[in-house]
Amino acid sequence: MLIKKLISVAAVGVLMSSLANADALQSAIDGAHRSDKNSARDVYRKPYETLTFFEVNPANKVVEIWPGGGWYTEILAPYLMADGHFVAAHFPPQEKEGYFKRSLDAYNKKLAANPEVYGKVEVTALQPPAFDKITEPGTADNVLTFRNVHNWTKIGIDQMMFDSFFEALKPGGILGVVEHRASEGSSLEFMKDSGYVTEAYVINLAENSGFELVVSGDVLNNPLDTKDYKDGVWTLPPTLRLKEKDREKYLAIGESDRMTLKFVKPE
Repeated sequence: MLIKKLISVAAVGVLMSSLANADALQSAIDGAHRSDKNSARDVYRKPYETLTFFEVNPANKVVEIWPGGGWYTEILAPYLMADGHFVAAHFPPQEKEGYFKRSLDAYNKKLAANPEVYGKVEVTALQPPAFDKITEPGTADNVLTFRNVHNWTKIGIDQMMFDSFFEALKPGGILGVVEHRASEGSSLEFMKDSGYVTEAYVINLAENSGFELVVSGDVLNNPLDTKDYKDGVWTLPPTLRLKEKDREKYLAIGESDRMTLKFVKPE
């Protein structure tokens, strides 16, 4: 009887902790600090479901890879502020001009403008081989990347990036990958040109670095995405590269069909 009571108390404790984490995550997603433009994309990017799927908890050390303008930073920074640690592995700071510099400068400006939300964000640099250490080795609970793999494949650094993720994570740590999903059998040339990548290609990169696939999720599936656009994934929102041409058609499709892959660094 005593053993049953102890198990029951422990189960309640786990449930209460899980509910508290869920409330904290939803609070971060609903935060007034988020831009209307970014919040409008929640319907496509599903941050609550995605971060829950990747086992991101508020006491974790989480590294986001190439966070761009900070869409996920708006959620992760306040969610991890009290008990966790958020590291943004952004572009290297040595660039004097061009997209990398503009993006990094805008990101740092965003952080500086709201220290109450972003004051504890640690910014590091990642672009191997010159910059390949995103945090102290073996210290991260989660490494997350959202729609970046196609960029690394195009410039030939994708395997080195995954090697850096493996080094950063603790044994048992989780790598979460979201990427535009190409039809299986798509050529490497197609992947480089279109922005879509096959699941098999990403899984191979991860396994080459030592990761094990836990599960391929369906959180961000979009069966309306035909993936055959002349201008690649950027034809769809939010880019809408064709501007007003067939705009309603592409808005009706929505954002791209995306893989949601969870890997683990073996114990």
